[in-house]
Amino acid sequence: MAKLVETVNALSGPEFFKQYADIGTLLVDESPGLRVSTSNANDLAKDALDACLALIELTSAQDYQNSEIKWSASKKRKEMKLPDMKYIVLFDEQSGSLAGFISFMVTYEDGYEVLYLYEIHFTPSWQGKGVGKRLMDVIESIGKRVGLEKVMLTVFRSNTRAVTWYQTLNYVEDEYSPAPRRLRNGTVKEPTYIIMSKRLKD
Repeated sequence: MAKLVETVNALSGPEFFKQYADIGTLLVDESPGLRVSTSNANDLAKDALDACLALIELTSAQDYQNSEIKWSASKKRKEMKLPDMKYIVLFDEQSGSLAGFISFMVTYEDGYEVLYLYEIHFTPSWQGKGVGKRLMDVIESIGKRVGLEKVMLTVFRSNTRAVTWYQTLNYVEDEYSPAPRRLRNGTVKEPTYIIMSKRLKD
């Protein structure tokens, strides 16, 4: 019998979103002024990819620079183009410009079948309008429909606003999140990032 993750990732972008995502009910109907586009990484237009990458750099490059990971546009672009990556991209209907996006992958993590959230970003004019929560509702609904164990994500510890926001959505630090390390001089070094998760199955 084919494994769930492999079966789901064998679907084309249109097939996947038609089968598992109720975008209209969960997002568009409640978010006037937005146009929604869904796709796999392979089908994402270059100008849309460029705009999404620029938005990540605007909102998160400093957090990367302050961590051991460091910011690299070329590495991030390569990650964004991974074949199984899926996108929900939002455009401002009036200007036609990017409003925000979310990217995720159905994958394995520590032996679990999960939906891993890679990115969620909005331009300043679309922040604080509740669209992010609705996008999280969408991907959680997708995860449940697929039959996955949980949604997982990585967030920089320094991004306290994001950490708090995920906590309000009932995300908790995952059991596989890296633990603090005690250095030789006795200093405790906290990891620069946290892995958070939310179970989808009881």
